[in-house]
Amino acid sequence: MSGRVKNMLVACLEFTFIRHSEVHSTNKWTATRIDMATVSRSDAQKRADEIGIFNRELGRLEGEGVLHLSDQQRSNLHRYQEQLLNRYLEAFDIDRDRQTRQLSLGMRIASLLGALALAASVFFLFQQFWADFTPTTQVVVLVATSLATCCLTFVLQRLDGTGYFSKLAALVAFTSFVLNLVLLGDIFNIEPSAEAFLPWAAYGLLLAYGCNSRLLLILGVGCAGIFAASWLATLGGVAWDDLAELPESFMLPGVVIFALSFVLRQRQFDGFAEVYRAIGMLGVLIPVLCLSYWGQGSVLPLSADTVEVLYQFIGFALAVVLIYLGIRRDWPEVINLSVGYFVLFLFMKMVDWFWDYLPSYLFFLMVGAFAVAVLLVLRRLRYRNGFRNGGV
Repeated sequence: MSGRVKNMLVACLEFTFIRHSEVHSTNKWTATRIDMATVSRSDAQKRADEIGIFNRELGRLEGEGVLHLSDQQRSNLHRYQEQLLNRYLEAFDIDRDRQTRQLSLGMRIASLLGALALAASVFFLFQQFWADFTPTTQVVVLVATSLATCCLTFVLQRLDGTGYFSKLAALVAFTSFVLNLVLLGDIFNIEPSAEAFLPWAAYGLLLAYGCNSRLLLILGVGCAGIFAASWLATLGGVAWDDLAELPESFMLPGVVIFALSFVLRQRQFDGFAEVYRAIGMLGVLIPVLCLSYWGQGSVLPLSADTVEVLYQFIGFALAVVLIYLGIRRDWPEVINLSVGYFVLFLFMKMVDWFWDYLPSYLFFLMVGAFAVAVLLVLRRLRYRNGFRNGGV
């Protein structure tokens, strides 16, 4: 039995119940009060999952004769768990078991597909009938559409406890707002510029935090990163629409976005800190990968070959540091992205270094040997991390 399950058994049996006072004594137990203001949906879902694990392990232990609860203890235990799960279900609409989790996954997929379909419908609707409107009508329609979808989103957010319908409406509202600025620019002959990404980012973040939507957070943070990178690129003499010619302009925004996961309080927003870390990492790692092959795109006063060698070392060092940081902080998204990046980067560089000089069978044998070496190192780190966290 793992140390984690043992600790759960002891904690639940010894500390999760308190007796009523003697004045109101009925020899029953009541659940301790929990301040929902300090609990996020992810915390509540994690606790519900742990209760399920606890009950399954308790059933095994009783079946093996290791532990036996009296009828009173079992009744107290189940009453407490029901009270706790009902409070979490009322506050956060959590998934109580595997069946509800599977249904929730289906609902999320349906909500995403519905949002994408409605957003596409808005786009093609404008494209189909736009030329038939006068400029004044076009402006009125654009403004009214943005206001109507925004109001609908926040009305649904108040009425819909699950959040599926409000998130669907929020994506349609964001699409309408993007089309709003693009088409208004066409109506008034405004030259496209990177400044449009700033209001898109602000609106996307407003909807993301208002509806607790990670997809809109990705869009909002992505727009903010593009705006910051384009501003840095213009300082380097590169036009915003040629932003890809200056990959280093994405690095500073990427670092800032990653750092925001430490600064901003995200407990009440499920998965938001992970989104900041993932986007921040991609904002740094992808330019490093590009510059390890294309040194001409760097602003550093070095030759192209030197820049490529420099970014090769930076790429491997960053991957190792991020893997270590992800393990120490228990950040699965950082570990997965870093390991994937390290393996991809290593394979691409091995092709550059050895493909032209080794027979094909020997090259792939070497790649396989490196893969086995990476597997052994990661397995060792996994075991060490498991023992540090109390596993047996």
